[in-house]
Amino acid sequence: MNIAIVCGSFHKNQVEKMLNCASNEASKHELTIAEIVWVPGAMEVPLALDRLLSRDDISGAACLGIIEKGQTQHGLAMGQAVIKSIIDLQLTWDKPVGLGIIGPGAEPEHIEPRLEPHARAAIAAISSMS
Repeated sequence: MNIAIVCGSFHKNQVEKMLNCASNEASKHELTIAEIVWVPGAMEVPLALDRLLSRDDISGAACLGIIEKGQTQHGLAMGQAVIKSIIDLQLTWDKPVGLGIIGPGAEPEHIEPRLEPHARAAIAAISSMS
């Protein structure tokens, strides 16, 4: 089964670690990563995801990224909007989407310990729902 991964590049070093874990997990579930798309941040995830899910050769996708806690509620509002859009796209295309976005509201000390589990869970979710 071919899947795609959308990666947020704002925290590129950490998301690259997530992508490595996701690739390893995909192999365990006999999933082929056919496409990886890097986007600037969370706001661009839904459009990239929509484009990928519309493809006949893509059976599911994962979204990897980090939404940190800021000094305002911007991250929280953005995270809620993006996650709702991801759920809507999953239902629209009837294809599983694994959510591997840490946050919203992640503090710096929350990020590193969540990189691997979030990435692996996103891939496992695709496998279990396909």
